[in-house]
Amino acid sequence: MAARRRTRDSRGDADGVAPVTRVRMTGKERRQQLLDVARELFAEKGFDGTSIEEIAARAKVSKPVVYEHFGGKEGLYAVVVDREMSELLNRLTRVLSEGQHPRDMVEQAALVLLTYIEEETDGFRILSRDSTSGAFSSLLNDIATQVEYVLVREFGQRGVSTKHAAMYAQMLVGMVSVTGMWWLEERKPKREEVAAHLVNLGWNGLAHLEAKPRPIPRHKRS
Repeated sequence: MAARRRTRDSRGDADGVAPVTRVRMTGKERRQQLLDVARELFAEKGFDGTSIEEIAARAKVSKPVVYEHFGGKEGLYAVVVDREMSELLNRLTRVLSEGQHPRDMVEQAALVLLTYIEEETDGFRILSRDSTSGAFSSLLNDIATQVEYVLVREFGQRGVSTKHAAMYAQMLVGMVSVTGMWWLEERKPKREEVAAHLVNLGWNGLAHLEAKPRPIPRHKRS
């Protein structure tokens, strides 16, 4: 890492006080600081409610410094969202590729999401309410594609048609993600218990799928 540049405060030793040494950040450190500050503000106020002026003020830099590193608010926001998407997707991908029993895989995937919400609350707030780039929808589609592979294998073993595996994957991922958004505010019961309940509904439902489900006849709906 490049050595940090040091500057001395102009206040001298006339008062018997040692001069204050300020440490100037490297470009990499400044970029990370701006990302951390922006992440907090975007989570707190959303994209539209956050300004470059606020980001610069909280980071204690001038506006041109922010523009120099990211080109503007849109560029800074894009980097923040991309980092959060990559982090969550990597966590989920590791679980979904471990080759364990599908039921355990569903529970572990739900637990990964809930753990991310608990540990990276700001990041999840940004993703779940993103309306600028559709990042959250894109993320859920990526996850659903991986879940689809799991369901295709499981359906095949159970003699259930795999034709609608993609649809079931969307349903399962949607159930988990919406529950996660609810739990973001509730924070109870504990994440392990929430994951167990998700599996109770999701997996037990999958385990008893009808081979050819049919709509309820109209005369029986009332």
